Amino acid sequence: QVQLVESGGGLVQPGGSLKLSCAASGRISSGYVMGWFRQAPEKQRELVAHIFSGGSTNYADSVKGRFSISRDNAKNTVYLQMNNLKPEDTAVYYCNARQLFTANNWWGQGTQVTVSS
Repeated sequence: QVQLVESGGGLVQPGGSLKLSCAASGRISSGYVMGWFRQAPEKQRELVAHIFSGGSTNYADSVKGRFSISRDNAKNTVYLQMNNLKPEDTAVYYCNARQLFTANNWWGQGTQVTVSS
């Protein structure tokens, strides 16, 4: 069982930056993919970025060059650095942990990010 707790959301002006953190209660071993998803009002949840234990990453086209995902396996924590934020980045951001080769999948409670002047 894995519990995920996000932090770092808030209100920021367009062009600003925020860094989200996701702390996992259990040990996130090499068999897990960690990711960030987001869901805007009246839209489906979408993948923002994910990272494998070895450091390989993937990003949604809409955030490439602006967002950066990283993980600290020793601290069981994954981060999302968000730069040059745009109003369309406004959403609830969710942390996700997926155990490879199984159906095990866990979600955090979400943290609100609002980009507005």
